[in-house]
Amino acid sequence: MAERTMGDPLTGEYVSKERKTFTPEEEAKLERQHFWRIVDAFRFYRSYVQEYVNRAERQFRSLPVRHQNLLPSVLPNLARIRQCTDHNHQVLQAIVEHSVHMFENIEFGERQDIRKPRTSSTFDMDKLKSTIKQFVRDWSEAGQGERDSCYQPIIREIQRQFPSDQYDVSKVSVLVPGAGLGRLAWEIARLGYICQGNEWSFFMLFSSNFVLNRCENVNCLTLYPWIHQFSNNKKSSDQTRPVRFPDVNPQSLPEDTDFSMVAGDFLEVYSDADSWDCVATCFFIDTAHNVIQYVETIWKILKPGGVWVNLGPLLYHFENMANEFSVELSYEDIRAAMVKIGFHFVVENESLHTTYTENERSMLRCVYDCVLFVARKPEKSYSNCQEKNDQQSSPPAAKSPRQDNTP
Repeated sequence: MAERTMGDPLTGEYVSKERKTFTPEEEAKLERQHFWRIVDAFRFYRSYVQEYVNRAERQFRSLPVRHQNLLPSVLPNLARIRQCTDHNHQVLQAIVEHSVHMFENIEFGERQDIRKPRTSSTFDMDKLKSTIKQFVRDWSEAGQGERDSCYQPIIREIQRQFPSDQYDVSKVSVLVPGAGLGRLAWEIARLGYICQGNEWSFFMLFSSNFVLNRCENVNCLTLYPWIHQFSNNKKSSDQTRPVRFPDVNPQSLPEDTDFSMVAGDFLEVYSDADSWDCVATCFFIDTAHNVIQYVETIWKILKPGGVWVNLGPLLYHFENMANEFSVELSYEDIRAAMVKIGFHFVVENESLHTTYTENERSMLRCVYDCVLFVARKPEKSYSNCQEKNDQQSSPPAAKSPRQDNTP
């Protein structure tokens, strides 16, 4: 199954925000540590993969000689994987080189230890390998089919709700939380809408910054995203096949396009009420500790009459994680809560098959049976009317001096 699990944006580990609070100084320190640890993961990539290949070679050479002689292509394939690893490493170093100073308004400080990292966590390396596959999904010709199944239904619904013959789309604002490497947000902006992508993973932010701001020529770079997959290969050559990116020039948007990417936690960055005409979420809502917080935030930031377009499964990222707060709800429960909050469903498809960073030549392939919905925040919402009625009929409630962050 594709790696879609996510850790805390500050530490990278599974630490629940609802159960731990930090002072501003501690937050800044943790974020600096996390930033440099992700930089280390990029820099350690070659050593990590080469050690895996070394292990595979040692085990192969431990076979009886007669068995080795029956498998003449194994060692040449491992040599090819080493070459592909070196190439991937060069691309990753270019990404991190262009990303160390990308946050102009955040001070991460100078690196205290500039020596080459000696190790990196399995968690971070898994995230890095998953990020490499995101380039396939978002910015390669090989990912076109997956983008068509995941992104096009969302784009079609945005165009249906805000058609260019009825709206000045240059004034219609669309927010894409969990934007990843930015392709969905980029495609929406290319249609003329105001579009902002939001992402908090440094793995994704480094990579999206690189592809959006540093890649000018079509298919100018190559990655080998499947070399880490030693199981379920029909052919050895499938493991080392190249993928070129980007399949379009990311800088080809018209000069007057209003497109941006914002770093940070969705729940913390977006709090202004009635700010967005549309929120588009793709494989996102199950990244929540408490998905109802996402629902409430989207309701709040949508303008009256605005719409929420969603596509994705419910593979809850924090389910069964030790010391981790997580509430796993069925779609039925989420839908009922959305209706109570005030959303009106205008489009709903409970069975839309999609994939996620799929290796199309693998013997193991996963298909998600996703839900697609479009939900509207009414021009005059029931919740707002009810709140006003409650205020008129009841005295103001006393404010508690304690701020409770639990859901």
